Amino acid sequence: MFNRKSIYALNKKDPNAIVYTDADGNLIRLTRDDFSNEEEFLRWKKISDMDYHGEEKVDHLYYDGTLPLESLAEEVIAVPSAEEGYITEIDLSERHLLENLLLEGMGTKLTERQRTRLWLYCINGVTAAEIASFEGIAQQNVSKSIASAKKKLKKFLKNRV
Repeated sequence: MFNRKSIYALNKKDPNAIVYTDADGNLIRLTRDDFSNEEEFLRWKKISDMDYHGEEKVDHLYYDGTLPLESLAEEVIAVPSAEEGYITEIDLSERHLLENLLLEGMGTKLTERQRTRLWLYCINGVTAAEIASFEGIAQQNVSKSIASAKKKLKKFLKNRV
């Protein structure tokens, strides 16, 4: 890729000056007026062009096979740390443990009716009024049943964890 800001490009683009950077990185232009005669200017211009061209070739050998990080999105080059992977693994194992405990508690501590109502309410998103309508009972009874089931599970988990 052609770099318009390279010293070689700037020097080549300006035939009436020798362009270079000083030790502080400032861009300096030596014009024909800075030399004693035309031949001296042309001699040094030719030398600078050849020198910068050699540097440019070396740079191309390196940079043509690379991809600058600035052009990549942060998401592409971001790598999760080892700690993040470990924490994620711990979180997943704790989640599986909690899921297994909840299933065990639902199977051993709740009645069939509480288990069904709690599942419909929490997992399927069915309201207590809809459950009551389906079962043909008062919504208050369903709400009490669900609250009782939650209380039993909390007590079970508190004793196990």
